[in-house]
Amino acid sequence: MKIAIFGGTGPQGQGLACRFAKAGVAVALGSRDGVRAAAIAAELNQKLAVYPGAAQIEGHENVAAVHAADEIVMLAVPYSGHDAALEQLKPHLGGKILVDLVVPLAPDNPKAVAMPPEGSATEAAQALLGQTTAVVGALHNVSAHTLNHLEQAINCDILVCGNELAASEKVMELISRLDVATYYCGPASAARCLEAITPILIRLNISKKVPFSHAGIRIWAPGSVA
Repeated sequence: MKIAIFGGTGPQGQGLACRFAKAGVAVALGSRDGVRAAAIAAELNQKLAVYPGAAQIEGHENVAAVHAADEIVMLAVPYSGHDAALEQLKPHLGGKILVDLVVPLAPDNPKAVAMPPEGSATEAAQALLGQTTAVVGALHNVSAHTLNHLEQAINCDILVCGNELAASEKVMELISRLDVATYYCGPASAARCLEAITPILIRLNISKKVPFSHAGIRIWAPGSVA
C-alpha cells in the first residue's frame, strides 16, 4: 500500500510520513519542488533506519505524488493554500479518496477558526472536488510535535468524518495502523466541530495555567480510568 501526502514537506506532513512509514505503509511525499521533496524523503528514511520493517518514503512533485498513491491522498497544507492546492489536484483525483487535515485557523490568531462559507475546510474540499472524489476529514487535532517524536505514542484518538461511509472506514483502517483509536463522527458537516477543536487545543497548550503542552483528546467509556 502506498499513500500520498500533498504538502508533505511541512512539519505535519513529515511527521505523518514517518508515522505511516514506521507502520509499514509506503509514502509518496509531495511538494511544489520535487528535488526538495526527494531530499527531505532521504532524511526521513535515515531517521527511520532504526525501525525494522519501516516502509520507504519517496519524494515527488505534488502531482507525481498523487499518481504514485494507490488510493488515499492526504492534504496537509496551510489553510491559506487549501483551495489552490485542491484546484491543482482536482484533475488527478478521480477515483481516489482525499483526506483533508486542514484547519481554517483565523489569520494571525491560531486560537480561533475562520470557517469558509461551506462550513468547514472538509466541506469546502468536497464542494470544490465534486462527487467523483470522496473527501474524508481526519487528523485535525494531532500536533506536529507529537507526530515527529516517533519514540512516543500518539496521545489522542482520531475523529473522522465524511459523506461516504465506505471511504471513511478505509481511512479509519489506515489510521488505526498508527496504534490509535478512530471514531466515525458522521457526515462532512461534522468537520465544523472537529476542525474547531484544534484552536481550543492550541489555546490550552500555550496557556501558562496548563502544566503541559501538545495535548490531545480521548474518547473515554463510562467508568474508564485515564
